Amino acid sequence: MATYLATALKRLVLTQPAGLASAVRLLPATASLHTAGGPLAKNWNGHNAGPQRWLQYNKVIYPPQQPDEPARPAYVCHQKTNIKYSPKKMWYVASFVRGMTVDEAVRQLSFVDKKGASYVKEAILEAVELAVKRHNVEYRTNLWVAESFCGKGRVFKGMRRHARGRTGEVEYKHCHYFVRLEEGTPPAHYYPAAPKTGEQQLAEWEEAMRKRKVTGSL
Repeated sequence: MATYLATALKRLVLTQPAGLASAVRLLPATASLHTAGGPLAKNWNGHNAGPQRWLQYNKVIYPPQQPDEPARPAYVCHQKTNIKYSPKKMWYVASFVRGMTVDEAVRQLSFVDKKGASYVKEAILEAVELAVKRHNVEYRTNLWVAESFCGKGRVFKGMRRHARGRTGEVEYKHCHYFVRLEEGTPPAHYYPAAPKTGEQQLAEWEEAMRKRKVTGSL
């Protein structure tokens, strides 16, 4: 493994400057590095342009509702891909804003001292603009974070030098962030209550047995 990495590094050093210049010119031409299907994703893997299914939920067309049916709340799905951040670290930030209004989420993320908080805040603000401009949401403050999660992206492997002439392998991880904003008031308790313990279930059963009534008794 060490011999293979050393050979790959030697080939990279001996590459012509023209190839490096063309690669450098490609980066400023990209509109956004965090867009699925961009030129950067094509260079990483020609057969995988990044996650696409999440954005397809914005194109769903529902049948007309009946007058007596409750109004269906509007929603918008947005994603930010190829983030240079570990998905394990992003998970804490993504789960932190679930069930919050967009104003509260942006306010709380402004004080979170994590690199992933800036990406999540940017994605939420972009989703709000998308909801107002393309999905006819009347009030931007009447949105709350219904879903917020992250996924694993590309992992680049590199070489790290150690003592005594040895080499090690280092991984540069990327992640994808997904968010869905929904119109309306957020629930009072987003996460379900913890399951009851055996003692609590036994106490409820005993209370139900004491309150039962025998038919035909005095």
